[in-house]
Amino acid sequence: MKINVVTLFPDMITNISEYGIVRRAKEKEIISLDTTNPRDFTSDNYKKVDDRPYGGGPGMVMKYEPLKKAINSAKSNLTDNSHVILLSPQGVKYDQKIARRLSTLSDIILVSGRYEGIDQRLIDKHIDEEISLGDYILSGGEIAAMSVIDSIVRLLPGSLGDNESSKDESFEDGLLEYPHYTRPEMVDGMKCPEILLSGNHKAIKQWRKKQSMISTSRNRPDLLKKFSKE
Repeated sequence: MKINVVTLFPDMITNISEYGIVRRAKEKEIISLDTTNPRDFTSDNYKKVDDRPYGGGPGMVMKYEPLKKAINSAKSNLTDNSHVILLSPQGVKYDQKIARRLSTLSDIILVSGRYEGIDQRLIDKHIDEEISLGDYILSGGEIAAMSVIDSIVRLLPGSLGDNESSKDESFEDGLLEYPHYTRPEMVDGMKCPEILLSGNHKAIKQWRKKQSMISTSRNRPDLLKKFSKE
């Protein structure tokens, strides 16, 4: 998979490739991760990428032309089927289902907005999909882009040490994941549940399913309602 992030702060994005799963995936050439800076496509001495909004109001709006040129430049190094995503509070709420869909694509361009937003005409003409991490506001799309990258890369074959790991996590079956325990058996007077020491894999699987239901009911009842309908 080839990923290109259109951003005013490329160092924020390249740093993610120095750690963990993304680093390993890049070293194994499972992914390539590049950035494109809209400031490189400005025509003035100040490399200005924003301007005041028409109609008045606070803040600044990212301009059409530098973003268009940045996206086109990113596309020139990808295939004609590259999927362009804007990280935006106005987007569809991101979840594991979307992550899994995106992990099947070959080329992705993630556009990180800044300021009050970007010119709507850029969205209308050049963006295929808008994604939001949730109902809150970030200073820009870079952190959201990094989250999307990490969630996608861990789903790509070969990225994880155990390919089954990504199938046995929170949200994969619509529920939160069950609790985990490791050695020693006893710590601070608390013992690991006996069932996990039994070696009875069928019973362990049933216990974990029950614990997933309990955890979801306690922390995310909205997911449990959705799960019961499916």
